[in-house]
Amino acid sequence: MTRYAHVTGWGSVLPEHVMTNKDLEQMVDTSDEWIVSRTGIRERRIASPDQSTASLAADAASQALKTAGVHPTEVDLIIVATSSPEHIFPATACIVQDMLGATKAGAFDLSAACTGFIFALNMAAQAIRTGSIDTALVIGAETLSRIVNWQDRNTCILFGDGAGAFVLQGSNEPGGVLEAVMHADGSGADVLMLPAGGSKIPTSPDTVAHGLHYVYMEGRPVFRFATRVMAEAAREVVEKAGLSLEDIQWIIPHQANIRILEVAARHLKLPMERFVVNLDRYGNTSTASIPIATTEAAAQGKLHPGDKVVLVGFGGGLTYGAALLEWTGPFPGHPEVNPERYRLWARVRSAGLRLRRKVLAAAGREQRLGG
Repeated sequence: MTRYAHVTGWGSVLPEHVMTNKDLEQMVDTSDEWIVSRTGIRERRIASPDQSTASLAADAASQALKTAGVHPTEVDLIIVATSSPEHIFPATACIVQDMLGATKAGAFDLSAACTGFIFALNMAAQAIRTGSIDTALVIGAETLSRIVNWQDRNTCILFGDGAGAFVLQGSNEPGGVLEAVMHADGSGADVLMLPAGGSKIPTSPDTVAHGLHYVYMEGRPVFRFATRVMAEAAREVVEKAGLSLEDIQWIIPHQANIRILEVAARHLKLPMERFVVNLDRYGNTSTASIPIATTEAAAQGKLHPGDKVVLVGFGGGLTYGAALLEWTGPFPGHPEVNPERYRLWARVRSAGLRLRRKVLAAAGREQRLGG
């Protein structure tokens, strides 16, 4: 019997602090008019010192679980797509798993830059289709403000912080993630990257002094790539599903630049009114942009059961891809769930496990020393 992976929950979180273009005028040689005319961005959100990629991810996931009526202990898999993880390792997803109290979930990070959420969504949907899992949390989360050079007007104007999440659940009823396509062109890896901090260029005083831990982007080749592949991927995933663009109610794109979206709309011969756009308020939140935009569209009543929705994006790698959803919403009769109660229990549980490890480690030392 065919299994389908339905999007039954969604949620997003954005930091409270708003940085406007006027604020940026005080920091770099730029202007509100220059930024808006070239990107469409008017403001973005910046994480507070006590927020991180993991904390934003967990907050968005809690909202998604509440919408779906799914208890954290029912989650089988957590995938966090991010370009700004807590650490190189362990995976941010493992930290989120602990924060949520998702005690039986496997967890890993997925790195595909701004396309990461689409790739992660497809991975989770495939796992559900095979029957290996029933419930997955797919999260896109970023604190890009921590890796942006605030003296570089070509990049600092673009990025913002935030997180969005989907709950996917298996069902024999048709719907959910119908198709997905994933592509990469590694020949363009050097035009959008974080140069240092990995094994090729380890962290050193020189890498810090030369700003190699900030986002590096060559705007023109990225723009040309994006304007080509956005429409290409959207058309491909629709055709793969045996549908036409006339069957699609909404396009929810990666929120990078309004000019890229306008070119994609022209190539697809669709009006901009069919695109969900919020980049003017949040800027480019990388992996988080698509789930944030989807959550807002759902809250605004734009998404209805049976709607066909294309999620499409591009990013560093270079990567690009698209997913086609048939919107269904929460399963009928989904229960009331309070994920915050689980998170309180999860903190207590985590503290207990940490204490137990310390006690066992101390006992092991005494045995080795003959105590």
